[in-house]
Amino acid sequence: MSAKSSTQRIDFNTPALKRKRKLRALKDRLARWYVTFGGLAVLGAVTLIFFYLAWVVLPVFSGAELAEKKAQSPAWLSEAGEPLLLSIEEQNKVGMRLGRDGQVVFFNVKDGSERKRFQLPLPAGASITSYAEDQPGTDRVVLGLSNGQALVFKHFYKVTYPNNVKTISAELQYPLGEAPISMDEQGRALEHVAFSDKGDAKLLAATVGAELMLLSISEEENFLTGETTVEQERIALPQIADPIKDVFIDPRHMWLYVLNGRAKADVFDLRSNQLNGRYKLEADGDTEVTAATPLLGGISLLVGDSKGGISQWFMARDEDGVAGLKEIRTFQLGDSPVQQIVAEDRRKGFVALNGQGELGVFHSTAHRTLLVEPAAEGKALFTLSPRANRVLIEEAGQFKPWALDNPHPEVSWSALWEKVWYESYDEPKYIWQSTAANNDFEPKMSLSPLTFGTLKAAFYAMLLAAPLAICAAIYTAYFMAPQMRGKVKPVIELMEALPTVILGFFAGLFLAPFVENNLPGIFSLLILMPMGMLLAAFGWSRLPESIRLRVPDGWEAALLIPVVLFIGWFSLSMSGVMENAFFAGDMRLWLTNDLGITFDQRNALVVGLAMGFAVIPNIYSIAEDAIFSVPKSLTYGSLALGATPWQTLTRVVILTASPGIFSALMIGMGRAVGETMIVLMATGNTPIMEFNIFEGLRTLSANIAVEMPESEVGSTHYRVLFMAAMVLLLFTFAMNTLAELIRQRLRNKYASL
Repeated sequence: MSAKSSTQRIDFNTPALKRKRKLRALKDRLARWYVTFGGLAVLGAVTLIFFYLAWVVLPVFSGAELAEKKAQSPAWLSEAGEPLLLSIEEQNKVGMRLGRDGQVVFFNVKDGSERKRFQLPLPAGASITSYAEDQPGTDRVVLGLSNGQALVFKHFYKVTYPNNVKTISAELQYPLGEAPISMDEQGRALEHVAFSDKGDAKLLAATVGAELMLLSISEEENFLTGETTVEQERIALPQIADPIKDVFIDPRHMWLYVLNGRAKADVFDLRSNQLNGRYKLEADGDTEVTAATPLLGGISLLVGDSKGGISQWFMARDEDGVAGLKEIRTFQLGDSPVQQIVAEDRRKGFVALNGQGELGVFHSTAHRTLLVEPAAEGKALFTLSPRANRVLIEEAGQFKPWALDNPHPEVSWSALWEKVWYESYDEPKYIWQSTAANNDFEPKMSLSPLTFGTLKAAFYAMLLAAPLAICAAIYTAYFMAPQMRGKVKPVIELMEALPTVILGFFAGLFLAPFVENNLPGIFSLLILMPMGMLLAAFGWSRLPESIRLRVPDGWEAALLIPVVLFIGWFSLSMSGVMENAFFAGDMRLWLTNDLGITFDQRNALVVGLAMGFAVIPNIYSIAEDAIFSVPKSLTYGSLALGATPWQTLTRVVILTASPGIFSALMIGMGRAVGETMIVLMATGNTPIMEFNIFEGLRTLSANIAVEMPESEVGSTHYRVLFMAAMVLLLFTFAMNTLAELIRQRLRNKYASL
């Protein structure tokens, strides 16, 4: 048979093959569409997450808004005398007006109509010459009378539901009785008064000219008879040379502030009844104090001047431990004199009105000016509701109500990222403390200690994981025998399946106390382990070839197992001996007392050990694959040219695999930054900015996990937690972008190898 006749032609156009090709093409298109759709979906999901976080976060940076309501001109207001004080109850339903004639009128805020009227029990022939309020939110008012007496009253509001209809009734109380208390024995008119009620102890201050009077009132109840005994004691204080402008009492009864002269303040220590110091409240000599009021809590004093400036002052200690009045921050409200300052009842914000009728809304801690708008035509009196959502101005016989929208004044760039001088602190600090038990609390929402804690935890984790994982990947991929590699790599990768909550539980309950009790052994282990391995390798290299050749090539690493076990046992067994010999039996106390290093049981060292263990499999697996994937032709070519295996590794293999190794490190870093359960359970969750490895930390992710369940939806705290999540997302995005750029550059540089 000829060759031509024996050759058979294959028909590729049979119906079966056509159907197979069409099916394959369809599968290819579906796979391409599926991969494209999946990739775009991932990008879209990440983008949507970013925009959702931004949508939740952006409102905290918006300012305040003021909306004017319809002015009211009730008939009773036109007949009333000069106003001294305005107030609104919490529901914005009932307002209170105190007149110079001693009339207290409660009225409807909605239309200005009168609800109830009280005449204060003023003595015959006496008139009101001064007034002052107790701390914001207390609704207590003290009146100075023309006969040298003082009267204290409180306005409060009862809420009842007769016939299922909400009814608010206004009442007056007299905490010290309806009979006024004599302050000046000579019967002179009291020019300024102040009152502070601390429960069982009350202080009442009054001034006449440059003379200062202070009265202490204490109440003691007999637990057998139930009778209450009231005692009064006059407190003698050093006199003041200049005429007094105003007086304020610290609610803790520690300090008495007396504003006098043009712009001076004398501060008295009420514990010793001595003068603490005299302070200037202005920088230049032509500024005069025109208004002052305590901030919520009474620790800070807000002082307005004749040039529209408002400054915040409170007592703080200097480097020598001496307390003094410090100017903390300043605000500006136009250039005309500040007429009135009203502090909020529930936040560290305040509202001020100047001589040109401009209304300013500010927040002290955030050092933020939220709003400055004209609200009056000239001299006026205003009040702020307890919820800080309504402003009521009385001007020229009219009530001018304004709706104030100011939901998130506590947040600013400086409050989030810069040092802030908080009340009762001696210097500016980075602090995160979002909640407290009382309304006087000053929110401290600095993200700096949380970001620092995140980077600190990641740094110590990578400090342990990166060298071990990369070196293990190099040895496994390049030097280890294939049979041994097939056993070691799956075991290490299996570590990644261990839940981090288990690692955190183990680290918090076992590893932390173990490290504390074996500190010398842990540190000797970190020193002796690399030295012992190097010595073992050196000793192995000096053995005769007849012995060394008995171990198959690539199995030498198995010889280190007994070395590692022995060094670990030796270091930990000698821990107590070293602690007694070098650290007087307690290394922790030695660190604290002799070196001044704070030691917490759950610290960054424990986090580094636990989280480093969790990160190692990620870095190892990717780096090992990158090194093992280096073409063998490069390795054989280098060896054929006379290079040693070590030279080939360092100058060819690692350089070629460097993009993959760098990617492994970045992925491990991202894993460490985003880790939650380990840092949540293995640290003290203390948001401090200390690089000390023996102190705790709090990360952004752990803070979100801890505080998100207890935060009110839509509150400032809630949105700041979302901002922390956004910081994590942006940090990860920036880090991955930078990593990709560096990886591409490394790939292009070493692609020619």
